[in-house]
Amino acid sequence: MEKRVFLAFVLSFIVLAVYQSVFAPNPPARPAQAPASAASAPSTPSAASATTGQPAETAPASNAPATTGESATPLVADARARDIIVETDLVRAVFSTAGATLRSWTLKRYLEGGQPLEFVPKDLPATYPKPFTLSTDDPAISSTLATALFRPSSDALTLGASPGTLSFEYRDASGRLNARKTFHFQPDGKPYIVRVEASIDVGGTSKPVTLAWGPAVGLGYSPDGSRSAPVRGVQVVGGDVEFLSASSLQQQGRYEGNLRFAGVEDHYFLCAVVPGTERVAVQYTPVTLPVPGDSSRNRELIAYEVTVPGALAVPFFMGPKDFDILRAVDGQLVKAIDFGMFDFLVVPLLLALKWVNGYIGNYGWSIVALTVLINLVIFPLRHRSMVSMKKMQALQPEMKAIQDRYAKYKMTDPERQKMNQEVMALYRQRGVNPASGCLPMLLTLPVLFAFYAMLSAAIELRGAPFFGWIHDLARHDPLYVTPLLMGLTQFWQMRMTPSTADPIQQKMFMMLPVVFTVSFLWAPAGLVVYWFVSNLLAIGQQYVTNRIIGQPVRPPKPRSAGAGSRS
Repeated sequence: MEKRVFLAFVLSFIVLAVYQSVFAPNPPARPAQAPASAASAPSTPSAASATTGQPAETAPASNAPATTGESATPLVADARARDIIVETDLVRAVFSTAGATLRSWTLKRYLEGGQPLEFVPKDLPATYPKPFTLSTDDPAISSTLATALFRPSSDALTLGASPGTLSFEYRDASGRLNARKTFHFQPDGKPYIVRVEASIDVGGTSKPVTLAWGPAVGLGYSPDGSRSAPVRGVQVVGGDVEFLSASSLQQQGRYEGNLRFAGVEDHYFLCAVVPGTERVAVQYTPVTLPVPGDSSRNRELIAYEVTVPGALAVPFFMGPKDFDILRAVDGQLVKAIDFGMFDFLVVPLLLALKWVNGYIGNYGWSIVALTVLINLVIFPLRHRSMVSMKKMQALQPEMKAIQDRYAKYKMTDPERQKMNQEVMALYRQRGVNPASGCLPMLLTLPVLFAFYAMLSAAIELRGAPFFGWIHDLARHDPLYVTPLLMGLTQFWQMRMTPSTADPIQQKMFMMLPVVFTVSFLWAPAGLVVYWFVSNLLAIGQQYVTNRIIGQPVRPPKPRSAGAGSRS
């Protein structure tokens, strides 16, 4: 049983590690057509153009409420297209009066390629809408609003940590078409939330509103080539989270109803509308474009837009997938962090890691400290397992003698039952429970897998230094020192661990440290540090266990039949 459990543990961990590094989502196939939102503006690309990057044909113009002709002057508009910059402590946003759209949203505390991380993709074809492009169910009105010069309420905002508001307004020359957008920054002290209010009315009649965010999230590639950041759609419907790959969105891209939140996420960041209980419709469109300056590589993005029947007033979250930040916005928003099947253990571990780091101030040493605490908790389980394995090891000569006596019988022979009875009698005589060595080890596996999932997904480790040459715990050790140390300690631990396997199997097991070392060469440094420290603690515990119980006393070899005593 020990061998089966050990193999199950090793193979399970290898599967997790290989899946994380090898089985990334495949690039979506390029369909000829895909469903488009019924309320899409002509500036929003069709599914075909979104996939291929080619301009989409615009719908023929209908009768617009604004007067035609170059001499018609809007009643409320800006004189020229210009940028309006909004600065907070954590975000720098750049809006354009042309369409009242967002040109840039950078996170000051998160770097990519040495620069503040940019949320709005650059170098997109002109056919793709900018974030917060306003449209409605009339193509002519949508076309007018896409190019209209909205009048801003302020030329710039410097907010620091305080809330602030920026409004854009447009009224055409006839006075019948009125459009307004208002952006509320840092409502209720939430730095990555922008509450957006948008309305369109024609002659006093309210029109349905669609806000297109366009392709998201981020650039879709890493400028320095250090990270792979595939994107997915993500939403919560009825309390259940759904992660939507680009391939699945080609089959169904429109969702409508009570979506607690909906948007696009990559490994560490999220861009989503958070309507709460308000009913909205969301249209997702996969986008495949070449990487700027490198046409041999593609970047995968997902465009999305939000539609409501009348005036729109919803918050948008555009920031990191930090557990505390997401929970402060909406308790359901933390589901955007994909912790896998062990999330019920991962969340307490993550909160514990952040609590420890509050005292230590270095996530590398915080991982070490938390690993020590976890090993102290599982010390009794591991000790019991080690004691049981040493007892089982002491019984091996007698076990082998019993097995050899029955080796001549086939597995189906009833005499084999006698062998099992003798084995169980030997267990009872020596006070050994074969399950006691396996069960404690099985109970520790969920903790190990949960720690793996936490360190793989936690944004807190992104860009967090440890010491010396390790400047980012979310990336692999650039000198490969910690993986090699981890492999050596794994080999040392296996040499010390009592085993009931035969010599050939033991030699095969000794190859596992090599497999682990190769698997961990490109694993996040934080995960390698955890595994290395766990090995050291297990080695120390084995020494302690040996001192407590000593070497097991082996029973004397039975004397051969007919042997007499010396006179």
